[in-house]
Amino acid sequence: MTTARASAPQDPPEPARAGTKGVPRAHREQQILDAALEEFGRRGHAAASMAEIATRVGVTKPLLYTYFGSKDGLYAACVDHVGPHLLTAIEAAMAARGGVSESGEAASGAGTENLPYAVLTALFRALEGQRHAWFVLYDRTLRPGSAPWHAARRHREAVDALAATGTAALLRVQGNDDALDADALKHIWTGTVGALIGWWISHPELSAEDMSARCARLLAAVRVGA
Repeated sequence: MTTARASAPQDPPEPARAGTKGVPRAHREQQILDAALEEFGRRGHAAASMAEIATRVGVTKPLLYTYFGSKDGLYAACVDHVGPHLLTAIEAAMAARGGVSESGEAASGAGTENLPYAVLTALFRALEGQRHAWFVLYDRTLRPGSAPWHAARRHREAVDALAATGTAALLRVQGNDDALDADALKHIWTGTVGALIGWWISHPELSAEDMSARCARLLAAVRVGA
């Protein structure tokens, strides 16, 4: 009688990489967007590499073009993803602090003086896990008049409009209705937000809650020194 030879042990199957068959399209697109947000945010649209984005996700570069058409198309998808996300976070923070009236105008509710802290906290929480996304929206490498420039501008103007409303509300609490003061403060505020997020990126060990607590201390110091 012959003895049946034992089958050789089989290696466990390798986990399916993103971009292989069986991955839901929506899930795959989100993976691509996450990688693209970091690449565009780190390097800017001009220097961003589609090959690098594909490598990070584990898909082929042609797949990116199949899904998004072009580098510009992928960039537009990124700003269309992050723009509304940030806008919703800011709107909720402002409404909770009385910085915006029901008509969308600048208000001066009891919590308006704490508006900067509330908005910063909302932004840090919204950007947790995708800190570079802010610099996709505020990308200085975009060529003025180009399709990516227009895509970013549309969302950036919506965010900037909220900044203008909030700064006007802060000044109104102080009895200041000067339009130029409000405009100057809006530019100071936007620059400060970008600087803080840039600093946060260079300190990856800090969480959104860490940044919120730090900003509470900084804002308190500014008030004392004013």
